Amino acid sequence: MVSRLSQIDAPEASDAASASAAPTRSFSANGWLIGALVIAALAGLPIIAILVSAPSGGMEAIAHLASTVLGRYTANTALLMLFAGGLAAITGTGAAWLVTAAEFPGRKMLAWALILPLAVPAYIAAYIYADLLDFTGPVQSGLRDLFGWTAGGYRFPQIRSLGGGAFVLGIVLYPYVYLLARAAFAAQSHSQFKAARSLGASPNSAFFKVALPAARPAIAGGLALVLMETLADFGVAQYFAIPTFSTGIFRSWLAMGDKQAALKLAAMMLVFVVVLIALEASTRKGRSDSRDGLSASEREPLIKLSATGKWLATIACTLPVLLGFGIPAAHLAWLASSDVALSAAGQLGTYASGSLRLGLATSLTCLIAALLLAFAKARSNSRAVQGSIRVATLGYALPGALLAVGLLAPLGAVDVGITRFARDTFGYGGGLLLTGTSIILIYALSVRFMTVAYNSVDGGLSKIPPKLDHAARSLGASPARVLTRIYAPLLRPSLLAAAALVFIDTVRELPATLILRPFNLETLATRTYRLASDERLVEASIPALILLGAGLLPVLLLNRLNKS
Repeated sequence: MVSRLSQIDAPEASDAASASAAPTRSFSANGWLIGALVIAALAGLPIIAILVSAPSGGMEAIAHLASTVLGRYTANTALLMLFAGGLAAITGTGAAWLVTAAEFPGRKMLAWALILPLAVPAYIAAYIYADLLDFTGPVQSGLRDLFGWTAGGYRFPQIRSLGGGAFVLGIVLYPYVYLLARAAFAAQSHSQFKAARSLGASPNSAFFKVALPAARPAIAGGLALVLMETLADFGVAQYFAIPTFSTGIFRSWLAMGDKQAALKLAAMMLVFVVVLIALEASTRKGRSDSRDGLSASEREPLIKLSATGKWLATIACTLPVLLGFGIPAAHLAWLASSDVALSAAGQLGTYASGSLRLGLATSLTCLIAALLLAFAKARSNSRAVQGSIRVATLGYALPGALLAVGLLAPLGAVDVGITRFARDTFGYGGGLLLTGTSIILIYALSVRFMTVAYNSVDGGLSKIPPKLDHAARSLGASPARVLTRIYAPLLRPSLLAAAALVFIDTVRELPATLILRPFNLETLATRTYRLASDERLVEASIPALILLGAGLLPVLLLNRLNKS
C-alpha cells in the first residue's frame, strides 16, 4: 500500500535534477538504453499477454460472461470503489483540514497518528472486524446480554457485506488522501483564506470556496491511490464473499480451471486500471505552491474553535486512528496472548523463513533493475528511456491477481517449450521447469514493486553532482570503480530504504503470492489468510501481528519525510 504514495510526487521531485545531469554521466548510453528496454519488456509482458489473449474465444465467450458473472463483478467492484473511496476522501480531507487549520488538544500527536492505519493490511482488518462484529462476536454478544435481546429479535448491520468491505477498506486507506491533502493545505497561502474571511465569508464558506478547490488535485491524487488499492484488493472481498474482478479472476483460474475466462476478466479489469492511471496522472498537472513563507508552527490557526469544538475536533481525528489502527492492533495483541495462539506459533519460523527468502530475493531483483533504470535516465533523456521507465514502473497500478494471470499465460507456453527441449536434449524427466517455482513469483512481485525501488534510487541519484563522476574518470577510474567508490556509498541510504520498502510490501502481498507460489512455500501472509479463512483467527493472530508491525516501518518513514 505504502508504495503507491511515492507515485504522486517522487518522480517529479528528481526530474529536474536528473534532467540537468542527463548528458553528463560517463557510461555507455546504448548499454543503459538496452537494459532499460529489456526491463520495460519484462514488466510489460503481463499487460501484453492479457491484451493478446483476451480476444480469443470471440463474442460467444464474452456473451457468456456477460450473461453470468460480468454484471455482478462490475457492479460490486464499482460500488466498492465508490463507497470505500467516498469514506476515505471525507475522512482524509476532514482530518487534514482540522490538523492544518485549527488548534485542539492532541493535534500534534494526531497529525502523525492519523497515518498509522496504513500499517494495517486491509485483509487483516477484515478478519478483526468480522471476529468482533459477527453474531457470535463480543460486540453482539455483549449487546444481547446487556439489553436482553433474543437471537431473532434485533437487526445488526452485517459486516460480511459490500458495505462492511467498503468500511474496512476506507478506514485503512484514508491516510493516502490525508497525507496529500494535509501537504496541500499546508502549502496554500493563508492570506487567501483570511482575505475571504475579511470579506464576510464564514469559515465553512471559505473552506469550500478557497481552501478545498486549491487542494482538489492533491485530494484527487490520494483518492486515485485509494481506488487502486480497492480495485486490487483480494483478501477483504474474498473473506466477506463480495464477488469482484479480483475474486473472479482467482476463482476462474484456480477453482474452475478456466484460463480464458480469467484472462477476459483481467482484460476488463485493465480498463479500470487505465482509467485510474489517467486520473492519477492528471492530478500531477497544474500544481502550484502558493506558500506564504511561514512554517506551520509560525502560522496562526485559520479557524478558531470553541472549547466544545476543540474536543469535537479531537474526537473526530481520534476516531479514524482507533478504527483503522487502534482496535485491530489491540484485538490482535489480545488474541496473540492466548495459549492457543502461543501453541500455534511453533511453526512460525517456517513461514517467517519463507517470507524472508521471498522478500530478500524480490528486494535484490528490484534494486538491480531500479539502478539500471535510474542510471539510464541519468545518462539519457531520450524518449525511449523515458517510455521504458514509465512502462517498467506501471506495476504499482496492476492488481496482484491481474499480474499473476498475465504472467502465467505466456510463461506457461514458454515453459512447455523449455521443458520439451530439456527432455529431448538432456533426457530431463521432471515436470515444468518454471511454472510453480519461486522464480515466477519473484518475477511477478518485482514487476509489482519496481516503482518503490526506482523512486528511491532515482531520488538519491539525482542528488549526486555529476562533477564527481567527471573528476573520477579524468583521474583514470574505470566505470566499475566509479560505481563502487563513489555511487555506492552515496546511494547507500536510498538503496537501504528501497530494499526495506520492497521487502515489507513483498511480505504483506497476498493475491499474487497465493496464485503463483510453489506448493512448498508458505509465507506469513498466506498462512494468515488460510487460518483466518478457516475461522482460526486466534492461531492467525501472531503472524498477523508480525505483518502489522512490519507495516509500521514505511509509515514512520512517510511521517519523517512529510516533516522534512
